[in-house]
This record gives sequence, C-alpha cells and structure tokens, in this order.
Amino acid sequence: MSYLRNQPEISPDFQDEGLAPGAGGDLSSLVRHALASDRLKLEFQPVLAAGSRSEVLFHEGLMRLEDGGGRTIPAARFINAMELSPLGRDLDCAALRLGLRALQQNRGLRLSIKASARSIGNPTWRDLLLSGLDGVASRLVIEFGEASTALGPERVARFLAEVQPKGLRFVLDDFGSSPISLRQLRDCRFDGVKFGGSLVRGIDVMPDNQPLVGALVGVAHRFGMFAVAKGVETAAEASALRALGVNGLQGFHFGRPRSAP
Repeated sequence: MSYLRNQPEISPDFQDEGLAPGAGGDLSSLVRHALASDRLKLEFQPVLAAGSRSEVLFHEGLMRLEDGGGRTIPAARFINAMELSPLGRDLDCAALRLGLRALQQNRGLRLSIKASARSIGNPTWRDLLLSGLDGVASRLVIEFGEASTALGPERVARFLAEVQPKGLRFVLDDFGSSPISLRQLRDCRFDGVKFGGSLVRGIDVMPDNQPLVGALVGVAHRFGMFAVAKGVETAAEASALRALGVNGLQGFHFGRPRSAP
C-alpha cells in the first residue's frame, strides 16, 4: 500500500448535490423499509495475497438486504438502481456503519466497504466516516467505483488527500470500466485498484485480455498502487493473473461471502 500524504483537515466545500431520484418505486420502497427496520447486513469475502492461498490482505464487506419474506438480496440487485437517489447515500451510510461496527468488534479484521464517490458530498456519510476512525482507521479500506469517480475526479482527489493522513486506504473499484484519464488517476492517488468482470473471466483461455490486464496492472504499479483481480472462479484464472503481476485475488475460487470473516 502506498505511503500516506500529509494534507490539511477536510474542507467544508463538499456539499451534497441533491441528485434526483432515478429508481423504480417498488425497489425504492423495499430499500426504504429495509433501512427503517434495520434489515441490512454485511457478508464478508476474503481478498488473498496473489502469492499465497492463505494470507488474507483484507475482507470486502458486501451489502445484503433482507426483505419481509426472509429472503436475502445481494447489493448487485439494488445498489446501482439507487445510485442517483438520496437512498443511495442512505445505503452508503448504512454500509459504513456496519463496517465500522465490525471493525470495532473484531480487532484482527481489515475490511473494505464500497461507497459511491457521490457520498463525498453527503455530510452524514462524511461525518460518520471521520467520527468513526478512532482505533480502526489503519484497518479500513473505502472502495469508490470508477464510474462515480470519473464524474468528479478533482473533487475525489481533494477528499483523498485530506483524509488519507488519518490512516485509512482508498481503492478504485471497477478499474478500466470508465473513461477516467491517466492524469486524473495520477492526481487521485488511490492506494489500490480492483478490476474484474469480463477482464478476468476466462483470462487463461482469452489471450486478447491478457495484454489489457497486464497494462492495467502496470499502470497501477507505476502510480504506486496495488492491483486486485476480483471475480476469480478457477485455479487457471488465478494462475494467469498471478503471471500478470496482480497483488491480490478475490472470488468464489478462494471463498464465497460469509456471515463472518
């Protein structure tokens, strides 16, 4: 992980933009009720060091929603639909609360929590983060998706520079999926990147993807960032990714999300 930069305290100019809702009513109602009745939880998936089958770099805390019928719904089913809605900020706050609580309860845990970069402008999320770092900052990783980061990279860069000296790390998730420029990536100075999906799936038998992944890993390393490949489902994929220089591996091949790390 990259060394932390000394920067001033967080500035007050990150204001919530009041983005308009963009999700369907049924799904919004489901999320709203889950938030109100505390039916959200985290499941934990390990991220392993690429050179080891047992060394856990950290766990990712994956949001789960429990509906009124007792079914568990993964974040992939609802989080993107809530992205432009105020409920998206509420979900980010809920995930952060759950993550901070898990870190406080388990002193041996290192944990990453996803958030939209839009939540930088939400005072509740920001205050929750800054007030909850005592004793856990060095074990907390925040993952911002590349798509939301690309909407305001200068803003993200300022936020990271102000908060990183407190000891937590930041990861750019879905690296390579959005048009963020190399200059913007350099200026944001994330500690690490994650990539997955079609880049990782079948990479052992898709030689066209190997130079692309190798280039992404090279860019990350050039900027002092570690690189994690997620969605790894087979030993052959893991072997190909190790050969390309990734630092961490995450996926069903190494462990499914579980209720406890």
